[in-house]
Amino acid sequence: MSQTEGSRRRVRLDLGYRGTDFHGWARQPEARTVQGLIEAGLETICGTPVRTVVAGRTDAGVHARRQVVHLDITDAIAARLIGRSARTAGDALAARLRGALRHLGADDIVIHAAAEVDAAFDARFAAVSRRYTYRIADPYSFLDPLAAGHTTVSKEALDAAAMHTAAQEILGLHDFLPFCKPRPESTTIRTLLDCTVTRDDEDIIVIDLRADAFCHHMVRALVGGLMKVGTGAWPATRPAELIARAEEGSTDLGPMFVTPAHGLVMEHVEYPPPREWQARAERTRARRDTEPVAD
Repeated sequence: MSQTEGSRRRVRLDLGYRGTDFHGWARQPEARTVQGLIEAGLETICGTPVRTVVAGRTDAGVHARRQVVHLDITDAIAARLIGRSARTAGDALAARLRGALRHLGADDIVIHAAAEVDAAFDARFAAVSRRYTYRIADPYSFLDPLAAGHTTVSKEALDAAAMHTAAQEILGLHDFLPFCKPRPESTTIRTLLDCTVTRDDEDIIVIDLRADAFCHHMVRALVGGLMKVGTGAWPATRPAELIARAEEGSTDLGPMFVTPAHGLVMEHVEYPPPREWQARAERTRARRDTEPVAD
């Protein structure tokens, strides 16, 4: 973006999307992606390319109920977006971006809100945690056809209590290498803050996970491991045992069982109070400057 149009303003953009028809978040040549459409819409309303930074990149087919990005615009662009209205720059950007996305045929993206924030806000590095849920229907479940697009089906009955027991044994700071697809120069050490396995009112199994960040495929591989426990193929101790092996330096960790993408939903991204944004971003960037924060 040209620097001659005035000072820059940082905007936090909150959005959600149905991931079914997307090739993931990240912009790709000749592929329909969430970032590609968001940035196309922003270019339309701003008159210049605008780059976005996302809290967590999602894979093809993964949904997001609440995703967060940040972007920068100049004062001149903000003034054009506001026009003669009494709206804030954030409200004007959100309204115009909704219109641009409708024009682009992106009815599977929802813009929740946009607001100006301090330049210290970083959607990726200032985040404290990310939360995902994964839904599974087994023979005990009622599979609502309206929810089938974000629910994985297991032909085998699953023991949700055993899955929950196994989940409690892997909480905390660990090397999750057995449940990650490592990327070059990245760490597989993460802090799993919460992981619960319950059945809802329709006996759908809901796995709710929250961590400081997730490695590539980590959520779906953890779910795959817990499903192995649920079918009885693995004892409830196996996921923790695999993590212990990784932390001892073993490379004999067996195959990963990565579940289908469509059962996964990014639910929420948590941030500290504004006064802590800069310090949080600096600490996180020092640890993960070369890594994506994603599933």
